[in-house]
Amino acid sequence: MVNTELYYARVWIPDPEEVWKSAELTKDYKQGDTVLHLQLEDGSDLQHKLDPNTKTLPHLRNPDILVGENDLTALSYLHEPAVLHNLKVRFIDSKLIYTYCGIVLVAINPYETLPIYGTDIINAYSGQNMGDMDPHIFAVAEEAYKQMARDERNQSIIVSGESGAGKTVSAKYAMRYFATVSGSASEANVEEKVLASNPIMEAIGNAKTTRNDNSSRFGKYIEIGFDKRFHIIGANMRTYLLEKSRVVFQADEERNYHIFYQLCASSRLPEFKALKLGTANDFHYTKQGRNPVIDGVNDAKEMCTTRSAFSLLGITELYQMGLFQVLAAILHLGNVEVKDRDSDSSIIPPNNNHLMVFCDLMGVAYQDMSHWLCHRKLKTATETYIKPVPRLQAVNARDALAKHIYAKLFTWIVEHINQALHSTSKQHSFIGVLDIYGFETFEINSFEQFCINYANEKLQQQFNMHVFKLEQEEYMKEQIPWTLIDFYDNQPCINLIEAKMGILDLLDEECRMPKGSDDSWAQKLYNTHLKTCGLFEKPRMSNRAFIIQHFADKVEYQCEGFLEKNKDTVNEEQIHVLKASKFDLLVELFQDEEKVTSPTGAGPPTGGRTRLSVKPDKGKSVQASKEHKKTVGLQFRNSLQLLMETLNATTPHYVRCIKPNDYKFAFTFDPKRAVQQLRACGVLETIRISAAGFPSRWTYQEFFSRYRVLMKQKDVQSDKKMTCKNVLEKLVQDPDKYQFGKTKIFFRAGQVAYLEKLRADKLRAACIRIQKTIRCWLARKKYLRVKRAAITIQTHVRGHQARCLATFLRRTRAAIVIQKYQRMYVQRTRYQRMQAAALAVQCILRAYVARQQYKALLREHKAIIIQKMVRGWLARQWYQRSLEAVVYLQCCVRRMRARRELKKLKIEARSVEHYKKLNIGMENKIMQLQRRIDDNTLALGEKPLVNKENRTNSANRVASLQEELERLKVELQSTQKEKKAIEDWAQTYQDEMEQMISELKEQNHLLKNEKNDLNRLIQEQGQQWTEKMQRALKEETSQLESDLNEERSRYQNLLTEHLRLEEKYDDLKEEMTLTMNVPKPGHRRTDSAHSSNESEYTYESEEGSRGMEDVTKGALDMALVLKLQKRVSELEQEKQGLQNELDRREEQFQRARARDDEQHKKARSAELEYESLKRQELESENKKLRHDLSEMRQSLMGSVGASSAAPGSPAYKVLLDQLNASTEELEVRKEEVLILRSQLVSQKEAMQHKETMTDSLHYVEDVQKLTDAKEISQAYMGLKDTNRLLELQLQSQRRSHEAEMEALRGELQTVKEENHRQQQLLAQNLQLPPEARIEASLQHEITRLTNENLDLLEQLEKQDKTVRKLKKQLKVFAKKISDLEGGQIENVSPGQMADEPMHPVNIPRREKDFQGMLEYKKEDELKLVKNLILELKPRGVAVNLIPGLPAYILFMCLRHADYLNDDQKVRSLLTSVINSIKKILKKRGDDFETVSFWLANTCRFLHCLKQYSGDEQFMKYNTPKQNDHCLSNFDLAEYRQVLSDLAIQIYQQLIKCMENILQPMIVSGMLEHETIQGVSGVKPTGLRKRTSSIADEGTYTLDSILRQLSSFHATMCQHGTDPELIKQVVKQQFYIIGAVTLNNLLLRKDMCSWSKGMQIRYNVSQLEEWLRDKNLMVCGAKETLEPLIQAAQLLQVKKKTDEDAEAICSMCNTLTTAQIVKVLNLYTPVNAFEERVSVTFIRTIQNRLRDRKESPQLLLDTKTIYPVTFPFSPSSLALETIQIPSSLSLGFLTRV
Repeated sequence: MVNTELYYARVWIPDPEEVWKSAELTKDYKQGDTVLHLQLEDGSDLQHKLDPNTKTLPHLRNPDILVGENDLTALSYLHEPAVLHNLKVRFIDSKLIYTYCGIVLVAINPYETLPIYGTDIINAYSGQNMGDMDPHIFAVAEEAYKQMARDERNQSIIVSGESGAGKTVSAKYAMRYFATVSGSASEANVEEKVLASNPIMEAIGNAKTTRNDNSSRFGKYIEIGFDKRFHIIGANMRTYLLEKSRVVFQADEERNYHIFYQLCASSRLPEFKALKLGTANDFHYTKQGRNPVIDGVNDAKEMCTTRSAFSLLGITELYQMGLFQVLAAILHLGNVEVKDRDSDSSIIPPNNNHLMVFCDLMGVAYQDMSHWLCHRKLKTATETYIKPVPRLQAVNARDALAKHIYAKLFTWIVEHINQALHSTSKQHSFIGVLDIYGFETFEINSFEQFCINYANEKLQQQFNMHVFKLEQEEYMKEQIPWTLIDFYDNQPCINLIEAKMGILDLLDEECRMPKGSDDSWAQKLYNTHLKTCGLFEKPRMSNRAFIIQHFADKVEYQCEGFLEKNKDTVNEEQIHVLKASKFDLLVELFQDEEKVTSPTGAGPPTGGRTRLSVKPDKGKSVQASKEHKKTVGLQFRNSLQLLMETLNATTPHYVRCIKPNDYKFAFTFDPKRAVQQLRACGVLETIRISAAGFPSRWTYQEFFSRYRVLMKQKDVQSDKKMTCKNVLEKLVQDPDKYQFGKTKIFFRAGQVAYLEKLRADKLRAACIRIQKTIRCWLARKKYLRVKRAAITIQTHVRGHQARCLATFLRRTRAAIVIQKYQRMYVQRTRYQRMQAAALAVQCILRAYVARQQYKALLREHKAIIIQKMVRGWLARQWYQRSLEAVVYLQCCVRRMRARRELKKLKIEARSVEHYKKLNIGMENKIMQLQRRIDDNTLALGEKPLVNKENRTNSANRVASLQEELERLKVELQSTQKEKKAIEDWAQTYQDEMEQMISELKEQNHLLKNEKNDLNRLIQEQGQQWTEKMQRALKEETSQLESDLNEERSRYQNLLTEHLRLEEKYDDLKEEMTLTMNVPKPGHRRTDSAHSSNESEYTYESEEGSRGMEDVTKGALDMALVLKLQKRVSELEQEKQGLQNELDRREEQFQRARARDDEQHKKARSAELEYESLKRQELESENKKLRHDLSEMRQSLMGSVGASSAAPGSPAYKVLLDQLNASTEELEVRKEEVLILRSQLVSQKEAMQHKETMTDSLHYVEDVQKLTDAKEISQAYMGLKDTNRLLELQLQSQRRSHEAEMEALRGELQTVKEENHRQQQLLAQNLQLPPEARIEASLQHEITRLTNENLDLLEQLEKQDKTVRKLKKQLKVFAKKISDLEGGQIENVSPGQMADEPMHPVNIPRREKDFQGMLEYKKEDELKLVKNLILELKPRGVAVNLIPGLPAYILFMCLRHADYLNDDQKVRSLLTSVINSIKKILKKRGDDFETVSFWLANTCRFLHCLKQYSGDEQFMKYNTPKQNDHCLSNFDLAEYRQVLSDLAIQIYQQLIKCMENILQPMIVSGMLEHETIQGVSGVKPTGLRKRTSSIADEGTYTLDSILRQLSSFHATMCQHGTDPELIKQVVKQQFYIIGAVTLNNLLLRKDMCSWSKGMQIRYNVSQLEEWLRDKNLMVCGAKETLEPLIQAAQLLQVKKKTDEDAEAICSMCNTLTTAQIVKVLNLYTPVNAFEERVSVTFIRTIQNRLRDRKESPQLLLDTKTIYPVTFPFSPSSLALETIQIPSSLSLGFLTRV
């Protein structure tokens, strides 16, 4: 329907790229317009011209609500663009690959592995209706399985599509589904064999193509057989059109069948050596595609999988090797080279290696095979001729033989697979899975495409008839008038192909002609069909092709090769040679056809895909020779006819696989390719048939719920069917647009969109009206409010102005008078002040000046004396230092000069150069002396007498010089010898030092390693001890926690029993009072052993009588009273036993802890002792090494000083540097040893400190737990007050003792740290100059004194707190003693004060500013309790209060009573509050809000008593102001316990109240209501209707439970309940839900099923989600549902084998044996394919669970209440800031 009234309608227009584009009308369309004004989605405008002939308008788009639907038939507008867009949205946006189209499942190949095929998904779809879950191949399989079981009719799943669309994968998943959900009836594991056939068929029938890496090159139909119980018993496979031409030829980027590449990849295996294989590139049949490898596929590994599948199917290793031998022979045959002999003959070269291998493998004669490969035999009527063939024909004959052998092998494998899957038992029904090729059209189409398209024509006809039949059945079922639906009937096309004188008939006739050819056949086709059939056409430019108009598209076929492929001829002589083979398997492959047991036997055509064999007629026995004469077309037509008969006898289910793109890109959608396949696979035909009738179908309830807004109130009737009819007649005027069925309304295409538009318009108009009205109301309210405000403002402003004027006049006059007197007063005061100030300043100034003068004189006098003494001392010191320095300097200089001179002389004396210089000098002197002698001789000659004496002296002198020269030579020689000796010694010494240094390095390395080992040992031991201590502490803590929980549970149970007895006592007392009619107002119990919780039961009997209900008068049951007394005595004995048990456990724990501590100390002391010894050894060794090094250094320095000027002195310097480096390294090691020692000491101290702290901490915890236990036991009866006080005093003394010990340890540690700090400071000061040293000392002293002062202040504060606490305790003890002496303990509870004041004790109160208190009179106490507790309504007034306000008000009143030191008032107030809370809970205990409100306020009141008690453990959370508000006179620790007991009672009452509210909802919401539903009934769901999700009115659902839980949670949060307490309440709620649900599950057989288990698990997940939303996942609530979760899992797991039993035993660890057995016994199948649990399996479970130690209880105790605790939660609210609202009527309270 085209709605021309919608100018804004969105339409689809054709597009060459995207096929269809979305656009929106921008201008209204009117009848007769030729152009549509559109706007595309990208914003561009477009003018779309309409066809002037047809005037066809574009398709309308569906509403957005329908986009992305699971079922395409749910679309309002059913046409091609809508289908394409819906598929694209689901595939691209939602990543959903499956979509329903009526009865068809459309599967788009994602080209990506998706996690949606696991066993859990199979289980999720098992048992579900097809429309209840998302589209999936499993849903189709489940539908087929279910219909087979329900209707007892065979089923078929027809999977079709292009190559690469995913047909094989879809079929495989369907088979996996059947194998998983059904199982086999025997122990043969037939389902595993069925699945094992897949890898075999993929290996021999699949290959890589340009479109698909694992393309099936054949069609197959697998029948999976089932018995009467619908278990798999066997299977049978039929194959069609194997593509034999792929064996001998592959296009580029394609491969042969996988088995050949697997064989080549495994050629190196020992068993394959005899096959003489190589790589795939070595063989002609495997290398033509030039791409023998598939990415991500390991052919060798796939070969192992194939062989394993062969073995599983019973094909022995011998047969497997025979198969591989045949396959290898085919590869070798392809490498046989044929050469030309001449133009008409060919020859194979002799001794061809590949042919020899082929003959050896096949067991045939080489000569025979070589001969018949190049020759053929011609037979005539009389003679037989052998004719050679040309090379081309010989190659074709070779390839034909290879194809024929492979086809026979394929047939043999299929036969044996069928034999392995054959069942001896009778088959009751079967499900067939047809995996067949889809419609194909290429650029060049030949005989293969013709056969494929012929098969698709037949399948499409069957599909159309089935869809038409379903539509007809639906209309008849709903009893609507039947309208003939016009659908495409392709019978004319089928007749064109298969009828008499059809294409196949003419082809067979031409094949029988002696000289038949493709051209002559084409002419026959033209002459026969060109003018008579409109579906047959002739191409314009070709005489060897023809065109057929198929249902999907026109296809042009090339006639070339049709005849040859149809004949499928093979040289019979070659076959005879193979039949004569010695290879048994080969002979078996070519045996006669009647001996073949397989249902298939004929080969496909040459060069194309054709059927292997045809199921033989049972009544005929055809010989092999005749079989060869049968054409392929005839065989294929017969087999197709058998297939159609089989399909027509079953209920078909259709899966259409779509290939989204040609490039194998993941989640990439090509609209062109997709729409081409949609047209070819029949999906659009289904849409067209549906659109021709009434595609949109709604139930009356769905229509009423959806379009209720279009109805008026008067139109709504009790009969919804009539209501829908009346409304629809008004909304849609054309009655042909809809029809009313029995349960549904049928709409034509587009009507749902029209109704949606009306609904949207109605809602839009309603929204506009609401907005208009609201805006008007708001504007008027605003105007009136502004008007009133303006008038009020004017009134007040005018009055204010008048009052201001009068005030101004009065103030002006008063101001003048005031100014007069004020000015006078100011002037006088100013003069007097200035006079007094001047006198005071003068006095002070004069005194100051006098004092300054005196001080100056005194300082000058003292300074002179000091200067005198200092200057004298300094002069003397300077003189002495100068004298000493001069003397010392002189000594040093002289010594230095002497040493230099000595050194110089020694060097010169020992130097050879010196001797040379001396000799040179001596020679000069001798020459001079000689000259002088000559001169003297001459002179003597002249004066002989004068020089005689001189000559004698000169001779003597020469002699002495010669002697000295000789002496110097001797000395020079000795010096040289000495030098050589020194050099030798130095070399020896250097070697020794180097050796010693190496030894020192080794020792240093050893010391390093030993140090590292010690450090590692220390760390390991420390870690071990830490882990051991932590483990022991954790175990002890868990044990103590469990014991504490048990004790707490016992105590709370006793408290519950006590409350019950108390109520019973009150009832008996009231009954006795009414019976005897003797009122006793103000009666008090006189038992001194009872606490305040039990002493005020009859508080104000008149007040209590007003809240009592009428009780029937009767006599008092004295027997009941005696029973109660007996019960009380038993409880007291039990309490005493608990006390003894607790004391015993305390002693055991103390002994165990002492023993562990002693062992730890011993081990630690031994460790430290060992470390100390090791350290001493290191120190001694280090000291020895240092001593040796010092000695060596001294000797070395001496030697260097002695020979520093000698040659080789740089070596000495290097040696000295090495020694220095060794010394520094040893110093570093020494420092490390010292650091290690300090760490050991500090670790020892830390361990001691830690042990002390741990001991004290354990002790304090133990004492605290002991106190809790004693309070628990004694608070029950309220006995023995004195013992408790003594215990408190003893505990206080213990704490003080521990505190003193800790303080002493702290002081000791402080002294140590101070000592260490002083040492560091002293070391630092010694390095400073004198002035800085003095300043640092003063600074340190000031810091030390400041720290001491701060420490003293802290100690003083602690002592003050202790004094105050002791004064409080003293006062309490004094009053107790006074009460005991005066006998005034009647009706006084523990912790309360006596009525008479204690005069001897005078405790002064602190003077402070009293805030945060409320004062009331004694007579107003009843009014306070009445207004604040008894008559306060949480739902009314209290909802607007501050959370916990009543508790704060009561505590502020209590603080005032404490401030007044009025113990009677304190006692009376607390007693009244407790009894009033009890009374209101007794009166309104079934109201959750009331109980929650008073639970929150009781806990807050309890926390206030703790927070302001003055105890340090609570005060540390307070602000300083809150600490000032602490109670100053009374210790209310006893009342805290009473209030804690009351809070426990309120908590238990709250749990009971919640249980009463939740109990009716749990079973209905958790078990009965189906929460997992499909799409809501108010939305169209298409042909696959889902279960209605509309709940009946008045029934509880899971949402009801969640809403109630949210209500509970919101109420408690609103009342200010502590978060920890809320967690405990939620945990109890979830326990109740889980226990009630499990109990009902155990008692209801109809609930124990697989589907119900899934339902329960879903409900539990929703509860967990609720916990997650409320941030309560850590409260322990989830763990309480574990039994229910495990029960649900038990319903879903497999329950057959021993492995299943073991899995159940390990999984169900929180269920008892009785519960597990009960669930297994109650398990009831709800589907035919389910089965009950066998008795043997249940006994197996019982035997496995026999050793479990557990109670035999079947049901969970729903009354169990977990022990509750009230963790301390301080309030940050300041008491002085609290305001009391007037709504509470507490005007008699006064803020202080």
